[in-house]
Amino acid sequence: MNEFLAEAELRYGDADFQILKPGKFVRCAVTGAPIPLDALRYWNVDRQEAYKDAQTAFDRWKALNDA
Repeated sequence: MNEFLAEAELRYGDADFQILKPGKFVRCAVTGAPIPLDALRYWNVDRQEAYKDAQTAFDRWKALNDA
């Protein structure tokens, strides 16, 4: 299997991410849906989790913060 078609491993920073293992996508921490790297916009630096969209990121934040 081509490593660039596989799931990537990233280190999430405040404004960007570092690719630790090449791949085409990461998985949403909440839904498990694949997120293409070029579409990745939402993540949690402290938890090192990716989210598929703003609503999913907000819902996760609420769940973690008892909001």
